[in-house]
Amino acid sequence: MNLSDLLYPNNPKRRQEVIDLHQKLLDCLRLNFKATEELIETLNVHLGAGIAHVAMKEDGTIKENCDIIIRVLNEIQQEVWKLDRDMKEKLEPGMYRKLYDIKQPELGKIAAAHSIVSTVLGEATATAGIVAVKLICSNVVTVTVSKLIALLAQIGVSVLGGIGIGVLGLGMDIILHAILGAVERETLLASIQSYEQHLAEFEEASEAYQCAVAEVSVLVKEKVEFGDAPPHQ
Repeated sequence: MNLSDLLYPNNPKRRQEVIDLHQKLLDCLRLNFKATEELIETLNVHLGAGIAHVAMKEDGTIKENCDIIIRVLNEIQQEVWKLDRDMKEKLEPGMYRKLYDIKQPELGKIAAAHSIVSTVLGEATATAGIVAVKLICSNVVTVTVSKLIALLAQIGVSVLGGIGIGVLGLGMDIILHAILGAVERETLLASIQSYEQHLAEFEEASEAYQCAVAEVSVLVKEKVEFGDAPPHQ
């Protein structure tokens, strides 16, 4: 036991807490990468997007990986907003407003969206209308993705940003050095506070994002399974 542990007997417990919180943060990042890859595939296949696939940088820092997700989420937003502008230009104002009216039947929205997507892309499957309605006429891009981007940016510039994501496999001493640089009580408490502060919001925003992507993916798979003919107006 080192001198710091003798002076502050709760330090070992706090060190383990820091390691556990770090693992939770990495798990959350990995799930966001997985959901983003799934969303990219859906946009590329059904809306004609050309977004490059992404992967977690295993030898990078938390900030580097946050920046990767932020970059691709911004690309996704641009693709969706572009399609939204096309729909606004080509649909009658009343029909466009109905796309955002939660009281309107979703099948009608999908049919309208499909006709515009087909015009924009030259040809589109019925699934394209589903994807367009679910991503454009909901809070997925305007709220859910925007909030996730903001939280990722906050984590990237925080004290956690410079930590490598692969430190967990290197042993406790190296982990603690990478995470803390010291083991004094104040440093441990500050690190725990920083993790807890960012994780609470980050996990909530990530769950909302992952659920939204999963909902779109399930609808797409169901549509493909039962046939993908264009819908009737």
